[in-house]
Amino acid sequence: MQLASSGLQPKGHMVSIGNKIRELRAASGLTLQQVAEGAGCTAAYISQIEHDKVSPSIASLKKIAQVFGVRIVDFFLDERTDGDLVFAPQDWPVVSMPGWSAHIRQMVPSIATKIMQPFMTEIAPGGGCHESYSHQGEEFGLVLEGELTLQVGGEEHRVPAGHSFYHSSLQPHAWVNNGQKPCRVIWVVTPPSW
Repeated sequence: MQLASSGLQPKGHMVSIGNKIRELRAASGLTLQQVAEGAGCTAAYISQIEHDKVSPSIASLKKIAQVFGVRIVDFFLDERTDGDLVFAPQDWPVVSMPGWSAHIRQMVPSIATKIMQPFMTEIAPGGGCHESYSHQGEEFGLVLEGELTLQVGGEEHRVPAGHSFYHSSLQPHAWVNNGQKPCRVIWVVTPPSW
């Protein structure tokens, strides 16, 4: 995967969302129809997700995660141990959402016992999460390069390099890179809910 015209190269291992959902469904003994009913969609749509034929929205993934009692990020992570203190960038799991033109890496491999969830997010020009979503918790971010356009509670905020932001995740929010060059952001969500 390469982000169009950004020059950003993903690092780390990309986990198939579909495979993880299929594994969770098999482990829980649920049928496609049962997962679909719990998530408010069709069995055909769940099947397409499991076979990586469609890229589900964050809202769809949140509903599917609730069916299994997991977080969205659990769809992206391999099983990891929780004892390390220092994490090299090559060990940060890739948790990028298809269609966002953003390369997202969780900066701590396992968040099972953590109260914060840090990400390094590299957003190509025009990329980002264009669909608002909300969840429990709060978010902090520091823009390292470029400029982020952050929409929170219906208001748009421009966040240039060197500036930070902080908001309640309960407010509907979205983010995009409307600039001409890549945007890099360190993002921290608490509690881990993504």
